[in-house]
Amino acid sequence: MKRIHVAAAVIRGEGGKVLIARRADTQHQGGLWEFPGGKVEAGESVEAALSRELHEELGIVVSAARPLIKVQHDYPDKHVLLDVWEVYAFTGEPHGAEGQPLVWVSSRDLASYEFPAANQSIVAAARLPDQYLITPDGLEAPELLRGLQKAIAGGIKLVSLRAPNGYDPKYRDLAVDAAGLCAGKAQLMLKGPLEWLGDFPSAGWHLTAAQLRKYSAKGRPLPKERWLAASCHNAEELALAEQMDVDFVTLSPVQPTQTHPDTQPLGWEQAQQLIANFGKPVFLLGGLGPDERQQAWAVGAQGVAGIRAFWPQD
Repeated sequence: MKRIHVAAAVIRGEGGKVLIARRADTQHQGGLWEFPGGKVEAGESVEAALSRELHEELGIVVSAARPLIKVQHDYPDKHVLLDVWEVYAFTGEPHGAEGQPLVWVSSRDLASYEFPAANQSIVAAARLPDQYLITPDGLEAPELLRGLQKAIAGGIKLVSLRAPNGYDPKYRDLAVDAAGLCAGKAQLMLKGPLEWLGDFPSAGWHLTAAQLRKYSAKGRPLPKERWLAASCHNAEELALAEQMDVDFVTLSPVQPTQTHPDTQPLGWEQAQQLIANFGKPVFLLGGLGPDERQQAWAVGAQGVAGIRAFWPQD
């Protein structure tokens, strides 16, 4: 069965809201919500297809867009490749030129709308930021919490509270304080034994590669309304992450790092190949910072994750 190449758009409006459209009942997956777009014609670039489709469907002219995520999905009756771009500037007032209902939705509320199965990774990508802060180790709790507060005030929206020294009671106490700092401002991702999941209902969970190997066959350990992530380093671990139905991953190391000087880095080319076969949001990690975001987007990543490059300097 031939794979249909579709260009789709996560269109950002005022306050970061996202524009979605309801599919006609007569269409494939009718009645569900979708991200606007349409089929890429033979010989047409994705950007050209996106601009054409959005003008035809919504009456807008795209002025700035970037790649967001590519998702392959096989329905029983058709195979699709969704080539999704984030449109962050356009002219014109969007309207349902084909009679389709439209609604502007906050990123957080996207999860409460019903989308086709192929769109689930796009919903995650639309809700996630493009930077992921991992807290440094070796800091005393007061210093770490001060830095975290400063990072959130500086615009960080996604934080992993690192647990380098195993799962001790101190980490749990720190997690309670970090959850308080993040409440309503940033999404906190914790690490640790899965037995702790119920104790931190507002937090997401970031699994280690060892946890992936141990638990992936059992499937997703927490409900869809809570974020689940995993640390991956190769194709095998990405496959386990897919099996466990995680929402996003970190992939590392892309470049040489001070923390793991003896680890062979993936490099940009290999990272791009791994991302292309995955189909969920990927944060690239290892020797990267905010300056590498554009390059990360270009190879298909959600964005970049890091410790030093994102930690506020005194």
